[in-house]
Amino acid sequence: MGDWSTAEAVSRRRRATFAAGRGASLQPPTERSAAACDDLVAANINTNNGLRKRERSLEMIRPETRTEKRKRKNDLSDRMSCHKTQESLLSSASGYKNYRGILNWCVVMLILSNARLFLENLLRYGVLVDPIQVISLFLNDPYSWPAACLVIVSNVFILVALYTERQLSKGSFSELVGFLIHCINMAVMLTFPAAVVLLVPSMTLVGGAFVVGTYTILLLKLYSYKDVNLWCRQLSTAKAKKLHRSQSCPSEQQFYKGNSKVCYPGNLTLRDIYYFIFAPTLCYELNFPRSPKIRMSFLLRRLFEMLFFIQLLVGLTQQWVIPIIQSSMQPLKEMDLFKMTERLLRLAVPNHLLWLIFFYSFFHSSMNFVAELLCFGDRQFYKDWWNAESVTYFWQNWNIPVHKWCLRHFYKPLLQRGFSKMFSQSAVFFLSAFFHEYLVSVPLRMFRLWAFMAMMAQLPLAWFVGRFLRGIYGNAAVWMSIIIGQPFAVLMYVHDYYVFHHRQEPE
Repeated sequence: MGDWSTAEAVSRRRRATFAAGRGASLQPPTERSAAACDDLVAANINTNNGLRKRERSLEMIRPETRTEKRKRKNDLSDRMSCHKTQESLLSSASGYKNYRGILNWCVVMLILSNARLFLENLLRYGVLVDPIQVISLFLNDPYSWPAACLVIVSNVFILVALYTERQLSKGSFSELVGFLIHCINMAVMLTFPAAVVLLVPSMTLVGGAFVVGTYTILLLKLYSYKDVNLWCRQLSTAKAKKLHRSQSCPSEQQFYKGNSKVCYPGNLTLRDIYYFIFAPTLCYELNFPRSPKIRMSFLLRRLFEMLFFIQLLVGLTQQWVIPIIQSSMQPLKEMDLFKMTERLLRLAVPNHLLWLIFFYSFFHSSMNFVAELLCFGDRQFYKDWWNAESVTYFWQNWNIPVHKWCLRHFYKPLLQRGFSKMFSQSAVFFLSAFFHEYLVSVPLRMFRLWAFMAMMAQLPLAWFVGRFLRGIYGNAAVWMSIIIGQPFAVLMYVHDYYVFHHRQEPE
């Protein structure tokens, strides 16, 4: 209290001094008044200096507030103790998830290691890329084009399917007759190209693979076309509430304004079926979701990616993969386990890189290019399979068009017929294994069942990973199966192909 009363007295004295100075300044200037003014100014200066010293002394003796005391106490505590209970960042209990720097480091190390391998390959083998050799893979005889002829003949099977559905919509064919015609049509589609590839000598390896792949896609499309039109006929004869085929006959709200809804049998036209044949999907619908317009910049980017990645695939195969495969023949012939393992690991990196490039170029660049060209709205051709923590999740998300077809036309119909989930899943894997072997063995003109057994081995692998491995360990197991499994199958097929086609050559 004493300090505050002293401060108030000092302030009153300052106000009185200033008032006196103002009053003196109003009087007429005389010699005596001028001297008095000088005395007053000197007194004011002395008073102000004293006040400043007094205020500084008051500030020094002013007590600290609570916040200042708390802050000073915390500063002292921080100086006394610098540790607290906490986890290391790399420990899973820490909750830390920002590993962007480590990811960038992995990318840099991957680039540097592959650059070293590339330079080593150039120093050892030189430049092996040959565009003329690529042309010979597609065309063996310039006067014989069996692959192109087979692609043209595929239109016959499309027209047979359309004609059969038109007759079924009119009632000219019974359901049994229509079913038999579709079965015969699809059986011929499966066997006819295979017979041509196996029997025609001028059919090249790449041409045979292209033809077999094209007919397989066409077979799955026409099967879906048959099923959806059958469901539409069932809807026309039964109550719509008892059937759940909303994806086949969707509502008006699913379309853009101005687009008319197509109803059965108005969909049985050449324009409709050929749009479905070229659309990037295996599942037929009467009304596909459509995009409003074609984006030319997007279309040109996808076209550039397609052309670039095709050249990259061919160049890496000639420069990197073929020399490794050729050097693997002798260890395979001698059955040298250590050298075979070394060749397998050497092949794993370029094979996996080629597989990733193929995935991006086909499922992203090519299918988006076709979808943009046709204004096809559904662009979900893949999901985040790279985050798969189980084998089942990987197969469900890396190829969405095939997964949708299997789910819609094979897995769910088996469940509706009373089969168990385990049996239905095994049947899906069996069907996939059959087509994998069909697509590999027919162009190679030999049957070794490596692809079939590799696909069927996914069943016990899926059970093991799902039961014993979780999280990052399951994801690592999926990646290992992709990186190691594929080059192993490649080496087996290449070895058998070499032995089968060159066994009569002298050693």
